[in-house]
Amino acid sequence: MIRRLVILLFLFTVFSFKCYPQNSNDDRLREIVNRYRQARVAIPYPGFKSASLLSQYISVESVKGKILYAVLSPLTVDWFIRQDYSYTVEEVTEAKGILTASGLRQAMEWNSYPTYSQYDSILQSFSTGYPSLCKIDTIGTSIDGRLVLALKISDNAGVDEDEPEVFYTSTIHGDETGGFVLMLRLADYLLKQYSQNSRIRNLIDNLEIWINPLANPDGTYNRGNSISSPVRFNANGVDLNRNFPDPEVPAVILQKETRDMVGFMRKHRFVISANFHSGDEVVNYPWDRWPRLHADDEWFRLVSRKYADTVHLNSPAGYMTFLDNGVTNGYKWYTIFGGRQDFVTYELRGREVTIELDNNYVTPVSQLAQLWENNRNSLVGYLGNALYGIHGKVKDDATNEPVEATVSIQGHDRDSSQVYSDKLSGNFTRLLSPGLWNLSFSAPGYYTTSVNGVEAVDGKSTDLNVKMVRVMNSVDTTNPGSPFLYPNPAVSEIRAVLPLSVHGSLNIKIVNSTGTVFSDYDIESYPYTPVILSVKLLPAGAYVVVFRNKTEGISYNARFIVIKN
Repeated sequence: MIRRLVILLFLFTVFSFKCYPQNSNDDRLREIVNRYRQARVAIPYPGFKSASLLSQYISVESVKGKILYAVLSPLTVDWFIRQDYSYTVEEVTEAKGILTASGLRQAMEWNSYPTYSQYDSILQSFSTGYPSLCKIDTIGTSIDGRLVLALKISDNAGVDEDEPEVFYTSTIHGDETGGFVLMLRLADYLLKQYSQNSRIRNLIDNLEIWINPLANPDGTYNRGNSISSPVRFNANGVDLNRNFPDPEVPAVILQKETRDMVGFMRKHRFVISANFHSGDEVVNYPWDRWPRLHADDEWFRLVSRKYADTVHLNSPAGYMTFLDNGVTNGYKWYTIFGGRQDFVTYELRGREVTIELDNNYVTPVSQLAQLWENNRNSLVGYLGNALYGIHGKVKDDATNEPVEATVSIQGHDRDSSQVYSDKLSGNFTRLLSPGLWNLSFSAPGYYTTSVNGVEAVDGKSTDLNVKMVRVMNSVDTTNPGSPFLYPNPAVSEIRAVLPLSVHGSLNIKIVNSTGTVFSDYDIESYPYTPVILSVKLLPAGAYVVVFRNKTEGISYNARFIVIKN
């Protein structure tokens, strides 16, 4: 009997040491975090409310069945321990399958992981080897000073063309490495196939394709120039995919990598994008943080389903079958806050999905080739979605100049799902599920224009040219002896009716009573068409506006007052 008790006590001790139950494991958890800069824990699912609370404070990375999985950093481990959750901690072993390439040639065979210096050289080789198709841009730098780089692939890579821009980015979580090599191989594939593959040539000729293989270099190259014990977080211990502006959560301090990425994406306003992760195998679409569905939920499900179904045609049985056979709405899986996917889709009015590529965080090198074969056709196909939907131009009916207009669908759009035409070209792209749609175009100073019954066809583009008419009255069509401004005083906008002699290539300068210049810009103005002055950003006060014809040298002055409601 005593012997049996001793054996049971021994087994209990061994089991407890392996699983690290709460109250006997906190020191071990802190030790792992201090040594490796992170630790993964498994928590019995605490219910939706508690899980959402956890997601606001720690990096929840998955929910599988009745287990919630999270990663703790030095910033979050003590907070987590204080919450007194039951948990088990995953023992850390050196990641299997990390093989560093011996040189650039081996790295570009895509069956090993490059050093950071090799990674830089690979991108340089793309740019120098295909100078007309590829250029390198710098998104920014990491906390530790590493470059966050992007490739632009297009038929005229050095020129900003009036083409839809698309974006692939990977490894914002530094220890999810499969997508890193996958993006490098994709760039290599696109460039090599351009001259011989009509499908690839069509994409490159009609899109501006941007690829950022490594969004978190400090996490991936945690210990130097080679990948060894990569971590999820940046050098400050922050999960960058929980660090983007969120419409309902109080502002967080944006990390440098986040600020740089936000600036880059605001500049380009990508029509469609995807960010690549590992840890599961599933295509995740918005929203991540709201229970309500996106206005274009049907379109999101359609493109996500196509990605996963194409994967199934090109991969062994069992790959990417998690949740709804490889597809999920983010919120139905688990809630996150400050995610990049929702930021792009809500604030930038883009269309982004998150693609989990591999159950392994670090894809073993022996499986990199299969990962490519599994996803190659899906990666190409997803980019092609940017060529479908409704494409068009919005122009001024009288001048044929581009109009920056809101393109919306009454009774359909919500949560910033409407898009905008480009102010420089008038181009717009609206990605929609198949059907007939009634589009509305609105812009300050113009009558709202509606175009009904526009058909969106699966796998095809519908082209639409829209002319917008300025709101005019009898005053607007006169030829005054001097500029006539109304309304004056104004709150946000002033219409300036100008003498015919000053129209043409026009310089406009706005100064206040002390001589401070608030605006100085050039436009083309047209007879019997008022010039619209935006004054909503000017402080309340009195101003002088100078209209000068740059060709004839004729100028006129006028005074106006700005008031605030």
